[in-house]
Amino acid sequence: MRLSLSENQLHVMAGRRNSIKGFSMIELLVVLVILGLLAGLVGPRLFSKADIAKVQTADTQIAMIKGALGMYRLDVGSYPTTENGLAALTRQPSSTNFWDGPYLDDEVPIDPWGKPYQYRRQKSGLQEFSLYSFGADGVEGGDDLNADIGFPPD
Repeated sequence: MRLSLSENQLHVMAGRRNSIKGFSMIELLVVLVILGLLAGLVGPRLFSKADIAKVQTADTQIAMIKGALGMYRLDVGSYPTTENGLAALTRQPSSTNFWDGPYLDDEVPIDPWGKPYQYRRQKSGLQEFSLYSFGADGVEGGDDLNADIGFPPD
């Protein structure tokens, strides 16, 4: 069985093949430039929102830890020492008699930048302790997103 196509059918098939078009290089470049411009305009706004969300997360975690410290103080009679630190909220220090913890459901969280929260049994304003995060830069002090968050020592 042999298939034969008429000359007219071959001409129609060849015309279809020629009518299939793709994108030209210039059209692709224009699309890439537009996408680049959109990313340049939208990207920084999204990243700034992410940074603000990290600061808000740190504030929330500090409030949670502060509450746990308050419960610890009610049971024990004082806040943990600087040496015992925030670990006293999840594991009973050997020098504590009336510990009724753990005061946190899980381990003490780390700040949104992957660093541990700082705790000292040193006055901070009206607080009897210092509890803070170093912020985005990971070092003491700073401005804006790099500012310390919480209750740094006086």
